[in-house]
Amino acid sequence: MASKRAAQLLRPAVNGFKASSVSLQHAVQHQTTIRSLATRAGRARKPARVSTTAVRFASTATPTSDGQLGRTGLYELHAKHGAKFVPFGGYEMPVQYSDLSIVDSHHWTRQKASLFDVGHMVQHDFSGPGAQAFLERLTPSSLSSLSENHSTLSTLLHPDTGGIVDDTVITRLANSFYVVTNAGCREKDLAYLTEQLETWRKDNPDKTVEWKLRTNQGLVALQGPLAATILERALSEQSASALKSLYFGQCMPGTIKGTDVEVLISRGGYTGEDGFEISIPPPATEAVTQFLLDSAKDELRLAGLGARDTLRLEAGMCLYGHDLDDTTTPVEAGLSWIIGKDRRANGGFHGDSVILQQLKKKSEGGGVTRRRVGLIIEGSPAREGAEIVDEAGEKIGNITSGCPSPTAKKNISMGYIKDGMHKSGTQVQVIVRGKKRKATVTKMPFIGSKYYKAPAPDPK
Repeated sequence: MASKRAAQLLRPAVNGFKASSVSLQHAVQHQTTIRSLATRAGRARKPARVSTTAVRFASTATPTSDGQLGRTGLYELHAKHGAKFVPFGGYEMPVQYSDLSIVDSHHWTRQKASLFDVGHMVQHDFSGPGAQAFLERLTPSSLSSLSENHSTLSTLLHPDTGGIVDDTVITRLANSFYVVTNAGCREKDLAYLTEQLETWRKDNPDKTVEWKLRTNQGLVALQGPLAATILERALSEQSASALKSLYFGQCMPGTIKGTDVEVLISRGGYTGEDGFEISIPPPATEAVTQFLLDSAKDELRLAGLGARDTLRLEAGMCLYGHDLDDTTTPVEAGLSWIIGKDRRANGGFHGDSVILQQLKKKSEGGGVTRRRVGLIIEGSPAREGAEIVDEAGEKIGNITSGCPSPTAKKNISMGYIKDGMHKSGTQVQVIVRGKKRKATVTKMPFIGSKYYKAPAPDPK
């Protein structure tokens, strides 16, 4: 019955369409509006209402050029399910739905599974003989060691300072690199990439690079402990079998049950839970999403940006424009692990003189003056911008993200603190609404991650 239902739903959408899908696994960037909602997430809420804000419909996942908000291909589905919309990254995006509060949606994701629309992300495809070398100039990642159908978190870097222009996920496909960047950085990133590619072509005329934006591709994130079970039921028998051996950071093509619709599935996400990000051909995006919801009515709910923000903070994941920016290097941000061994030895990436010096021991003139940390705060939750002070009242840092944790039932925050004060267990204070609150530096994530990882190799 399920396969027949899928075919009925999807056949009109994909008639005559041969799917060509790509992978990504990345985080959604949220705005201050969403962060404020998340900080107040513990309070009781009235049912959400659908905003009647007039916006122009964008048939592709691209904001309009005249300043009006764009819409992803799932806008009508969101409205039908009682979404409350907010402006975000140039789009009108759901922050929550009428059936669940933000806190309830958060718990539903941790206990069952939720589906997030992330189709507003900017999707790029780089190909050609110079593609790998070009991307290795912009990022500190070792793409030469990245296997096909595998992904890595990375950062686009400022040429001089090594500051983070944007965080990104890079996936090696059969004939290209698929790069996903944040919606809120669209204009800045496009200008940066255009300038960098022009310079590359002048310096390396024999190492051609083709750059294409994928503006029509649908993308949803299926997250939670029941995500694998739900997705297996929605796939063809062969695809469902292959899914069992798909591990965190890997991707695979899959076919929706009872149809010829091919999607590309990446195992990962932005919540700390097991899950998948599913890239869907444009004509089938809404039908596939609705089919997933219909096939798991008691297990799966739509979730918005509000729950996504509290989930990602519990998972210790950064939000660009708040926890990361172009004045912050990967070393300061606690992302040194993305810098490959060969890149540490040979450099050759933007800002390498700054970053490689920071990686050195203090006795060799290395190190940084501040570091990203997690904090548990007593009393009221601390919001972005709150000052961190020592026992003498001297400022030693700032909060960049904060909210009450629905899972841990504590006030959690992320921020930057003076080097030397960053060790777990260090007692500090945070100024919240003019009052000093006790805080403890703690390791992140704030709750344990549940990624589906490959078994450890046999030591024999």
